[in-house]
Amino acid sequence: MAEKTYGLEHLEFSGFGKIYRNLTVQELVEHEYKNGEARFGPHGAVMVNTAKYPDRKPEIKYYVDEPETTENMWWGSGNKKITPELFDRLKARVLTYLSNDKLYVNDVFCGSDERHRVPFRLVSKKAWHAHFFHNLFLGPTEEDLENFQPEFTILNACGYEEHEHDKMGITDKAFVLVNLDAKIVLIGGTESSDEIKKIVFSIMNYLLPLKGVLTLHGAANIGKENDVTLFLGCESSGKTTLSNDPNKRSWHRRLIGDDTHAWTDDGIMNLENGCYAKCLNLDSDLEPDIYRAIRFGAILENVVYDEKRVVDYSDSSRTENTRVTYSQSFIHNSVIPGLGGHPETVIILARDYYGVLPPVAKLTPDQAVYYFLSGYSSKAVTTDGKTEIVPDFSFCFGSSFLTLRPNIYAELLAQKIERHGVNSFLVSTGWTGGSYGEGKQIPLSETRRIIDAILDGSINNSVFVKDPVFGVEVPKQLTGVDATILNPQDTWSDKNAFEKTRKNLAGMFVDNFEKYAKDGPETGDIVATKYLYNEYNKLSAAGPHV
Repeated sequence: MAEKTYGLEHLEFSGFGKIYRNLTVQELVEHEYKNGEARFGPHGAVMVNTAKYPDRKPEIKYYVDEPETTENMWWGSGNKKITPELFDRLKARVLTYLSNDKLYVNDVFCGSDERHRVPFRLVSKKAWHAHFFHNLFLGPTEEDLENFQPEFTILNACGYEEHEHDKMGITDKAFVLVNLDAKIVLIGGTESSDEIKKIVFSIMNYLLPLKGVLTLHGAANIGKENDVTLFLGCESSGKTTLSNDPNKRSWHRRLIGDDTHAWTDDGIMNLENGCYAKCLNLDSDLEPDIYRAIRFGAILENVVYDEKRVVDYSDSSRTENTRVTYSQSFIHNSVIPGLGGHPETVIILARDYYGVLPPVAKLTPDQAVYYFLSGYSSKAVTTDGKTEIVPDFSFCFGSSFLTLRPNIYAELLAQKIERHGVNSFLVSTGWTGGSYGEGKQIPLSETRRIIDAILDGSINNSVFVKDPVFGVEVPKQLTGVDATILNPQDTWSDKNAFEKTRKNLAGMFVDNFEKYAKDGPETGDIVATKYLYNEYNKLSAAGPHV
């Protein structure tokens, strides 16, 4: 009796081995163990190592250059082109690699709102990739599976490296190739789960905004009065940490989702159904929900452990991007499926290693759109023993996985903020008392109290002063918050150094926006552009260049 192929035959495999479709977590863990893909870790979680590809590599991603895609694609973002002919050649090689061997197929939906969700299928030789896909997205019901037709299929040939990459139009042995017309994704070489996660988000970033639905790199939670808050920011800015209520706060909020969402005409929907949390320096006291989620069913990626399989969460020798993936049901106060109404509050998170942005500031709608499009974050990079701060301006907090021009997302955000009367705030999760290496990071306990003040409304009782360079409104005092940290200038001993650093950072914002303006629409074309240019002109007039 022939094995079931579950509709894979149209992809032109040369033959099929055993196909395992939508196994349970228990079954997948058994396969991972038998295949030698994973080891058991804390509380029954599995631990995997993605070898020489511990991190996502945006530079290995390509989109097929065909008329309909090219019409909409934002090629200026670093999205690179590959011809249909070269894509088909690589597809044939990937299919040959995957043929006549056991395969793991996992079918899911991306998006918790049935009216906007998209069906995806993952085909992989690795059981743990199917497990990851199962954890991260919304599983179909038995009834759904009977007639399940994937809109996009991801062929994950992580063990295949293209050694003739120079002849195939790509620059690396590893690759992520997307054909939006044929609705097929090819992954080769890299085992990083983040490539799977972000390519799904990239596709949703292409499909939904063209229908008027805003996709966002951010977390969301909901309060007792059904008030929704969005936390927007780059990776490592604090989205997951701050959106998870450790149940010791006064506001007791439920998690809608921790990383990717869409804002529809009806409200917020989580695009995923799982969490992808940072593990570096994970602390059970500071992040109890994430810590408790590390148990059977969760996947720990690239963590370092000893012979007794005790994990050292402070060890970044494999990568700083150590991760744990788990179903959102592992969070005790989560909303499943992840749906909520229109947000009352948008919090834009900035990890400011320069130590000059205030820990919290109130934003006008213009400023909210400007800081959203600027997508500012920063990091410390050590080269040859010397550490320096590197700014990271990632348009809309996701340049490497935006597929349309940034102004499209910014315009949609501007419309929704105006239509629903949303309150917006900037919160820095970076440094105080000096830049990185001199000052210290703003304590998480203080940031949580700041979030408290925003969400309980007490921040509105504050007296505000305007930052003379950035123009944002900074509170002079907040209930329960150390007032000495609220004005960053007061925390620096060298006031001249502070002023120079602040103006330098403002100059970086201006320079970044000028890069956008060269590739974006002309002034006045759309509402968001008007907002953006208003803020740009104000910041330029403040004399940021030194």
